Amino acid sequence: MFVRFTNISNSLQSLNKCYTNSEMVRKILRCLPKSWMPKVTAIEEAKDLNILPLEELLGSLMTHEMTIKNHEDEEEQDKKKKKVIAFKSSTPDSSEEESDDEMALITRRFKKYLAKKKFG
Repeated sequence: MFVRFTNISNSLQSLNKCYTNSEMVRKILRCLPKSWMPKVTAIEEAKDLNILPLEELLGSLMTHEMTIKNHEDEEEQDKKKKKVIAFKSSTPDSSEEESDDEMALITRRFKKYLAKKKFG
C-alpha cells in the first residue's frame, strides 16, 4: 500500500500538486480499513500528526501488521493442537475374552445352520 501511495504522490508532485507531510500522514490513516481503527486512534492520540514523519508512521503500521499476523498464526496453531484426539487404550479383561469366545461360537453355529438349510 505504501509503494502505491508513494507512486501516486510522486506523480502528483510531477504535476505540481504537492502535499505536506502531515497531509500525507492523515491520508494514509484515513484509508486504513475499519479493523485498524483502534491503531489509528492510538496513533492520533499518542503522536502529533503535524510533525509525525511518514517513515515513522509506516514503521508503526508495519509493526502492528506483524503483531496481528503473529496472533493469527498462534490462533491457528492452537486450533490445530485442539483437534488432536487421543484414544484411551485398554487391555481386555478375562470376562471380555469369554464373551468374545461365546460370540465366535454362536457365529460358527449360525453359519453351519445356514449351510444346512441351503442344501437340506
